Amino acid sequence: MTSAPPQLRVPATYMRGGTSKGVFFRREDLPEAARVPGTARDRFLQRVIGSPDPYAVHIDGMGGATSSTSKCVIVAPSARADHDIDYLYGQVAIDADFVDWSGNCGNLSTAAGAFAIHAGYVVPAGDGVCTVRIWQANIGKTIVAHVPVAGGAVVETGAFELDGVPFPAAEIVLEFIDPAEDDGEGGAMFPTGNLVDTLDVPADIVAGGKLKTTLIDAGIPTIFVDADDFGLTGTELREAINGDADLLARFERLRAIGAMRMGLIGSLDEAATRQHTPKIAFVAPPARYLASSGKTVAAEDIDLLVRAFSMGKLHHAMMGTASVAIAAAAAIPGTLVNRAAGGGERQAVRFGHPSGTSRVGAEAKRVDGKWTVTKAVMSRSARILMEGFVRVPSDVC
Repeated sequence: MTSAPPQLRVPATYMRGGTSKGVFFRREDLPEAARVPGTARDRFLQRVIGSPDPYAVHIDGMGGATSSTSKCVIVAPSARADHDIDYLYGQVAIDADFVDWSGNCGNLSTAAGAFAIHAGYVVPAGDGVCTVRIWQANIGKTIVAHVPVAGGAVVETGAFELDGVPFPAAEIVLEFIDPAEDDGEGGAMFPTGNLVDTLDVPADIVAGGKLKTTLIDAGIPTIFVDADDFGLTGTELREAINGDADLLARFERLRAIGAMRMGLIGSLDEAATRQHTPKIAFVAPPARYLASSGKTVAAEDIDLLVRAFSMGKLHHAMMGTASVAIAAAAAIPGTLVNRAAGGGERQAVRFGHPSGTSRVGAEAKRVDGKWTVTKAVMSRSARILMEGFVRVPSDVC
């Protein structure tokens, strides 16, 4: 009888951050081969999540078979000055064989700040708020998490409510410092240099083959379009969009075309293995609608409507990094997002999404004829769901 390989037993923490959740690791706890980038790391994380799964249910792993729950995070002490931790995020494809490292998860950035304290990397000086300076290794940006603490530990329970999360928790404030991409020549928040671009697209994506877009790289590369150009109102919930295979295919093809225009990929085929970025979202002026929770969102309670896609499906709420992109675009007069919000200059925006509403702020300014965002701020919450060990077959890596 041939002996089967034993299972590895690896320390891990399962955390919710914002409207996402994922498996968190201290880098030093990983199998040695998985501590560095490469195939071994990818294979290990895929097996933890349960991917690739042709059944798309993640029955043999920790994933939840959605873009919000197929995530892994690796945290380590930072070697960079003025930073506490390095935070690396992996978006694990569900039924395809790859891990996308091309961007950040803004929601799990919240949990990364809390995890730094849980893991002993940051020791609070006293009760109150502990500031954790995070180096986001995927995109090379600084995030500052303001985490409530008491008795040397993270305060996880509280009264802060976040639409898309069913239970209240303690509020964590995140600051995304200089979230726009920098090309070394004064910034490239708008990769084409335009606030609005007209893309040439096949007529079966939009009638007439011309589509106005705002292409922005702030928080995460994002393509914004007007809902009306697709016959949508902006009040749609997940079921209405995700049940329409043709509409999903049109948006995915558009995402590839936009990625090419933004210089993120060299050919349309590359978009298939870069599912995490860019994001694509449609916007509309405020309107009354019934959120997925059953709560009525009044038009006067929001500045605009936004619906965003993640990994080919409409997101149940809003990605944290996409919220940064929304805030940045809303702050700059002339973008499609700003127009949907009524125009003018603004430092904060409240938008309606499928689960309810979110508020996010951004400080934008024009320097030498180019727009830049110095900081974006939003509130989220995080808590440990389970901690202990995750097990995977030892022949994985």
